[in-house]
Amino acid sequence: MHLPNFPVVSRLAPTPSGFLHLGNAINFTLTWLLTRQAGGTLHLRIDDLDRARFRPAYLDNIFRTLEWLGLYYDHGPTGPDDFERYFSQRHFLADYEAVLQAAQQAHPAVFYACRCSRSELARLALPDGRYPGTCQHQPLPLTRPNTAWRAHVPTPTPVHFPDGLQGPVSLRLDESLGDFVVRKKDGAAAYQVASVVDDVRLGTTLIIRGLDLLPSTAAQLWLTQYLPGQESFAATQFVHHGLVLNAAGQKLSKSTQAGEQRGVMEEVGTPQVVYQAVAQLLALPAAAGESLLSMLHELQL
Repeated sequence: MHLPNFPVVSRLAPTPSGFLHLGNAINFTLTWLLTRQAGGTLHLRIDDLDRARFRPAYLDNIFRTLEWLGLYYDHGPTGPDDFERYFSQRHFLADYEAVLQAAQQAHPAVFYACRCSRSELARLALPDGRYPGTCQHQPLPLTRPNTAWRAHVPTPTPVHFPDGLQGPVSLRLDESLGDFVVRKKDGAAAYQVASVVDDVRLGTTLIIRGLDLLPSTAAQLWLTQYLPGQESFAATQFVHHGLVLNAAGQKLSKSTQAGEQRGVMEEVGTPQVVYQAVAQLLALPAAAGESLLSMLHELQL
């Protein structure tokens, strides 16, 4: 594990779109450990742009899970009410929009309007799920109602960056993600834009993510060059860790939770299961997981 030698500012960035699962808890704990080991600053940044899937119970679950894990953060909401009042991404919609408008004015050829419906997207998608660029050459104005904005990713678009756990990473953004949405049909910024703007606002220098988010990291690093005022994001250090799989060999996901699933606290019973999984990720002895957090507290790392 190679941590950056500059001041570390990291964040926990859950989404209140489901109950937090074991993979989320592992990511939180690993982020907490690496940030504390580096003597850094940790923010709680809850991503709630997807209000269609938002539920108050999911928001409350975030705070209860962090307390259960014994993880504290330096800046962020103290609870659900404080979050909704001061920290929700709804309070920053104007900031995201200002960045998008500035980007479109500075780089008009990068963005195009997409009117495809959900059913059309499902029908037209390439075998790997990518959007085939159907609307790229249609003269649709970006101001047209009920249209999304997409960023055109040329072929080829290689993205390279160092990773603190994986080493040098290289992937083709055009093959892994393709033309992605930067502004949704409802006029709100999409995840890739809002995440960059939020991280720049917080001064984030270290992001710990699962390997499944490698395409998102590549998209954000590539997109940053077209987002005025967000250039500092390109210097962010990334750590991508392995994923926890279910019994069927699939990654854990809030979007596929069954109705009776209530999250990691009820599924594993004790946070020691999480600590042991983190110790395994860090290639520490198996017994280290039982006292991982208390050991670091005692050493004041």
